[in-house]
Amino acid sequence: MSIKNILLAHTGSAAFPGSLRHALKIAKRHDAWLTGMYSGSTSYFDQILRLSEDLRLRLKDAEREKIADLRDMFDKEAAAAGIGERCEFVLPEVIGRAAPSEIARNFDFVVTGFHPKLPTDEYRAVSPDIIALRSGRPVLVVPDGYETDSMAGHALVAWDGKRSAARAINDAMAVLETKPRKVSILTVGNVLQDLPSAEWIMSHLERHGIDAEHIPLARPERSIAEIIQTTADKIGAKLVVMGAYEHSKFSQDVFGGVTHHVLRSIKIPVFMSH
Repeated sequence: MSIKNILLAHTGSAAFPGSLRHALKIAKRHDAWLTGMYSGSTSYFDQILRLSEDLRLRLKDAEREKIADLRDMFDKEAAAAGIGERCEFVLPEVIGRAAPSEIARNFDFVVTGFHPKLPTDEYRAVSPDIIALRSGRPVLVVPDGYETDSMAGHALVAWDGKRSAARAINDAMAVLETKPRKVSILTVGNVLQDLPSAEWIMSHLERHGIDAEHIPLARPERSIAEIIQTTADKIGAKLVVMGAYEHSKFSQDVFGGVTHHVLRSIKIPVFMSH
């Protein structure tokens, strides 16, 4: 799949600048279009508090100013990148009541920031793992404040042979095939005991012209998320490719999971699909 149409989804003020600049680099490299989106969700204050009409209007005015600032930042960064003619920022009134996952289906993939931890940011945020689950599109999650002068040349693929991992590596192929690129396949424990060995997925990548290596690790006491993070640090990877929500959404919400913990802790972009 070629990359020609990218959606940038806003996830709160702290995450937006880094994800915007990274999305612009991708759009410029692939000669793609970039659409910025600010979700028109009901505000945190509307959900939790009963406000006077006067205070509600003042909060709406403040939000409109914030959106105007974000749009101005988007336009200036796009112009500075030299691709302003292929970029647009969509306002909440255009989106209406459509969910971010519904909007995402009209694009090749979504770039977004990590889900904010502040309650006052939650209402306007898009949850990247939920978008991956519901949209049918891959999501690239960029850490807050992440900056890089060039696109990543080394990717770490978390591979367990399951459906979501296979979907993620296939969706990421347009990124992985970009030269120069090295890919490390990480397997943890005996996850492939009933499946073809990791040599099969390595051969698949190599037939696409991708330099691949296998990193097999025994299952230690640490969590899978910690292993992914420490391995990425050790080999100098600048991108993680992984599946999202291989277990049920309920168990992820109640007990946490690999996707959730990786997104909360890792310091490099994560490309994921469901």
